[in-house]
Amino acid sequence: MIRGVATLVIAALSAGSSNLITGDGGRAGQPADLGKLNFVRVIYDSEGTMGEAYYVYDGRLWARWETDFPEGDDNFSRRLAQLTRIDVNKRAFSRMLTAPDLGDFPLLYMSDVGYMVLTRQERAALRHYLLNGGFVWVDDFWGDAEWQQFARVMREVLPDREWQVLPSDNGLFRSVFDLEAVPQIPALPFASPIGSTAEPPGAHKLPTGSMEEAQMRAWLDDEGRIMVLATHNTDVGDGWEREAYGEWYFETFSTKAYMVGTNVVVYAMLH
Repeated sequence: MIRGVATLVIAALSAGSSNLITGDGGRAGQPADLGKLNFVRVIYDSEGTMGEAYYVYDGRLWARWETDFPEGDDNFSRRLAQLTRIDVNKRAFSRMLTAPDLGDFPLLYMSDVGYMVLTRQERAALRHYLLNGGFVWVDDFWGDAEWQQFARVMREVLPDREWQVLPSDNGLFRSVFDLEAVPQIPALPFASPIGSTAEPPGAHKLPTGSMEEAQMRAWLDDEGRIMVLATHNTDVGDGWEREAYGEWYFETFSTKAYMVGTNVVVYAMLH
């Protein structure tokens, strides 16, 4: 099923797949357009030093929170507008969890959270946001140690909740595109047209355990609504960011990344 749908997505997207969008920093001060859907990246701190809290890539220093930002988020916002009838602000931006306007946004996106730490104020703000109907999507973290770090933070945010694997019969898998499973999407430097789609253990926090299976995991409220969705052992955001880095990567991974993103956003808006 996914192969046939992928063909349609490729046809819809290919015309613009050669132009990556160039970003201009954190955009934390960018005002929201409340008449449109705003795709908002969360700014957070990470623990550790070089290679942990931050890293060098493509000639500059990156904090973990900004991995694939803003190009990936901008590309996804633009594609979401093409693939749905949602009126989308095509310029994504960022906010801290303590931002006074956080409640204006029904969905927040976090990336590369394997070293994330939150202050007491940030944990309280996130808990308030989630318990008042907010939806957080967390992406691009791999292996056991990075999961344990994130799960530890979430125990402090939602101490009375346990995460669960989201089964493939959950409505999120079919909110727009029919996904039979979570696609595993590697970052471009680790991608190959053949062989394993898992990223190498050396690229992630140790111990990794097996990283061969991508999963959706979630924290639910009392009514079964997803409050926090985690796409683990996959890098959906890189599929957005790297859409113009070669036809084979676009067709193999970026199309699936846009399917997942579209399903997540539409599901979040309907719930």
